[in-house]
Amino acid sequence: MPQETRAAAPARIAVIGAGAIGGYTAALTHWAGLDVTLCVRSPLDGLSVESGEEVRTAAVRIATDPAQVTPVDWVLLTTKAQDTASAEGWLRRLCGPGTAVAVLQNGIHQEERVAPFVPEGTPALPAAVYIVAERVGPGRIRHYVGSELHVPAGELADRFAALLDGTGLRVHRTQDFATTSWRKLFTNIAANPLTALLQQRMGVFADPEMAALTRDLLREAAAVARAEGADIGEKDVSRTLELHSQVPPDGGSSMLYDRLAGRPMEHEFITGAVVRAGERHGIATPLNRMLLTLLRAVDRELRGGKAA
Repeated sequence: MPQETRAAAPARIAVIGAGAIGGYTAALTHWAGLDVTLCVRSPLDGLSVESGEEVRTAAVRIATDPAQVTPVDWVLLTTKAQDTASAEGWLRRLCGPGTAVAVLQNGIHQEERVAPFVPEGTPALPAAVYIVAERVGPGRIRHYVGSELHVPAGELADRFAALLDGTGLRVHRTQDFATTSWRKLFTNIAANPLTALLQQRMGVFADPEMAALTRDLLREAAAVARAEGADIGEKDVSRTLELHSQVPPDGGSSMLYDRLAGRPMEHEFITGAVVRAGERHGIATPLNRMLLTLLRAVDRELRGGKAA
C-alpha cells in the first residue's frame, strides 16, 4: 500500500503587541492559515480589522501570560519601540533554537534594540513597516492603506518572505537597509510629531505653511542621514511630501493615536533619533530639537508629570 503523506504543519507565529500593526499582521497571517498566537498584556474579547467597507474577524489564539506560550518559528515584535524591554518575558519564552525575530517597530537600529532581550544567538530581522492603521479599541483595528515590510536582503529575509507569501503582507528585500530605514523614518519625522502636537490628522499637511515646515524638518534630517551613511537627498524630501498627500485626510500617525489615547509616545525613537544622530556627527538640528523638547513636555503630562 502506498505510504500516507501528511501536509506540513503551518508555521507557528507569535505576534507580541495588539496595537495597530500587531493586530493587523496577526489577522492577515491567521487568515492565510498560519498558526498564530497574539501576545497581549490585557485580555481581548476578539480581533477584528476594518478595511474600506469590510469588517472581518480573526479568531487568533490570545495569550496574556508568557507562561502560556512555548517556542515558535517566528516572533513578530510589534510593540512600540519604548516598550521593547517590557516584552522580554515573552521573548525569552517564545525564542527557541530555531526561532527568528522580526522587529516591526519605528526608528532605526532595531536589531541593537532587541538584542539584550532575546537569547544569545537568536537572529533578528529589522523591518521598515509601511502600514497605515489605527487601533480604535481593544482588538479593533482600522486599516487605511499599505501592507509592506522592507527588510535587509539575505537568507533570513528570504525565509521571512516565504513565511508571509500569500498573506497580503508584501516583503521587499533591500541591499541598502541603512537607506531604507532612514527613508521609513522620514515618513515619521514630520507626520508623527506635528500631528501629535497639534492633535490634528493628516489633512493638516495640505496647508502650504505646514508643507513648508515639513520640508525644512526633512532637509535638516537628510543631512544627518547622509552622515549616518544613508543615501538620502532632496528626492526623498519630495517623496515624503507626496506620501503625506496620498494618506486619507482623516488618517493619522501612531504618535497622534497614542496621545489621543493618553499613552506614552515614541518621540525618543523618531525625533530623538534624528537629534542624537546629529549630536554624534556635530550637525545642528534646531527644528527637530525644538519638536523633541515639546514632545517631551507632552509626554511628561501623559505620564502624570513623571519623566520617561
